[in-house]
Amino acid sequence: FVADKVPGFDSFWDGIQTFIRIPAGAILAAAAFGQLDPQWVMAAGLAGGTLAGTAHAAKAGTRALINVSPEPFSNWAASLSEDVAASGGLLLAFFLPVAFLVVLALLLVVAIWLLPRLWRGLRRLRQALGRGEPAVAARRLPRR
Repeated sequence: FVADKVPGFDSFWDGIQTFIRIPAGAILAAAAFGQLDPQWVMAAGLAGGTLAGTAHAAKAGTRALINVSPEPFSNWAASLSEDVAASGGLLLAFFLPVAFLVVLALLLVVAIWLLPRLWRGLRRLRQALGRGEPAVAARRLPRR
């Protein structure tokens, strides 16, 4: 909760969480199907790890791009919106699971649309930093 509020440290924290969130998503999904045949447990684990990886990549990529913003308020707004979304998603999953699945499907579509754009933005940022340009200049680079 606190690590996401500090610009720069949140990207470091996301790097550490890469090795925690994705395996945890796979393990939790597999455990939810633990009483079924092993092939269902394996499929659930793969789906859970994939969902966790997609969510983590979208979050970490977005936060890395937000961190180059010259003002601190976008970082705090992003962190607070993530906290509200996570709490709301848990409540929805517990009390309205069908609505949660609909929202999850919509968020997956958004993530599939967003991830290529995030990678392009990160690549432009890396190129700008490699040329010694200020990080803000990466936003004005031409598209390729």
